[in-house]
Amino acid sequence: MEDLFNSPVMIKLQKFGQMLGRNKFLSGLQGAMMSSMGVIMVGALFQIICSVGGERMLGLFTTGDNVYNILYSPYNYTMNMLSLWITGMLAYNYARNVGIKSPIISAVEALAAFLLCAGTLSVTESGNTVMDTTYLGAQGMFVGFIVAFASVRVDKICVDRNIYIKMPDIVPQFLQDGFAGIVPMLVIIAIFLGVQTLVTVGTGGAYSVCSGFMFVFSAPLNTLTSVPGMFVLCIFAGLLWCFGIHGTMILVSVIMPLSLQAAVANGAAHAAGQALVFYPVALFYGMSIAGGTGNTLPLVLMSLRSKSEQMRAVAKAGLIPGWFNINEPVTFGMPIMYNPVLCIPYVLNIPLVMLFWYIGYATGIIIPRWISVGAVLPMGFGSYLTTLNPMNAVWDYLSIIPAGIVWFPFFKAYERQLVAKEQAAKEAELTSAAA
Repeated sequence: MEDLFNSPVMIKLQKFGQMLGRNKFLSGLQGAMMSSMGVIMVGALFQIICSVGGERMLGLFTTGDNVYNILYSPYNYTMNMLSLWITGMLAYNYARNVGIKSPIISAVEALAAFLLCAGTLSVTESGNTVMDTTYLGAQGMFVGFIVAFASVRVDKICVDRNIYIKMPDIVPQFLQDGFAGIVPMLVIIAIFLGVQTLVTVGTGGAYSVCSGFMFVFSAPLNTLTSVPGMFVLCIFAGLLWCFGIHGTMILVSVIMPLSLQAAVANGAAHAAGQALVFYPVALFYGMSIAGGTGNTLPLVLMSLRSKSEQMRAVAKAGLIPGWFNINEPVTFGMPIMYNPVLCIPYVLNIPLVMLFWYIGYATGIIIPRWISVGAVLPMGFGSYLTTLNPMNAVWDYLSIIPAGIVWFPFFKAYERQLVAKEQAAKEAELTSAAA
């Protein structure tokens, strides 16, 4: 195993990851993802509270009642608006990396442009204006990346070429910054208003920038619902996540109707005393059964005893959410996106775990789902409640083994990379203190 860690391929992979980390935009992106831990953890906490207190577990309240809606509202304003917060933090970090003196103004400009693309407004019959928040969550994240990048580049061009309103030095700095942001804001809004209008008018109002983007990726996937097709779909979804595109949500739009149809068909077969039928859509759950998409729970378990302080901290924060298959703390905290050392196992373990589940179905050890359960539940609970078969619950935990085999060498490689970085930072701090 030591030879694998020190192999030329692994060393080059680590160097490639370090090179990406030095890129000003990607460095800003990783910083934005790590900075979002507060938003993610608070959202995950309230999601877990709603799940545990709901009718499927403690029965303290039911989904949709007043208590549930109150407890779920923090999740709506944190995780369900994750793209909004990430876009603002990305623009701020990237602007600071490229030397813009007032990065907070760049963040505001990017947020305004992103809301223009993702927060579609409409007027109800009663005259109230409402905003569609669908793409303010993780579904709109990649568009948010583009908006933040373009906004900061416009800002940078305006600064470098002195294309902004200048105020006398006697004017307070915050007012100078506000006036300096007028021209860049106007240009940025004009660009994205034009793009949004072009897409909306061009599609007859059927799509916005965000919904059109999701449609482009999801439309061709409807035909890939065979066993080989499910492997292709899930691997593709994992790859999309590595680039900040919510691959799982794209798949859900294709998979969920098929999954419900399969559960209803098998529910009818069970009621009639007939054998349950394996539908390939059942393999979809193999991509996220052990800790969420990419089966990241093994990475969390390994990181609990890591030599890297960063990995240990993220693992402690992500353990309980990971047990509920909520892996945003790990995805954004490690981070995994735009990190080749962790992106590779994130994708590779998906087909392996899916194969493990296919073997379970083929041998009859586990059975297809025949009960529909829509709640977020801990590992094993959902698999049992949808099948009433104890082995399905056990299979969830056994899935940690094949996923862990894939994660381990890459975990060690990334751990070494972070330990070296952390050690260098400590030495620099000691040298600075001594001076």
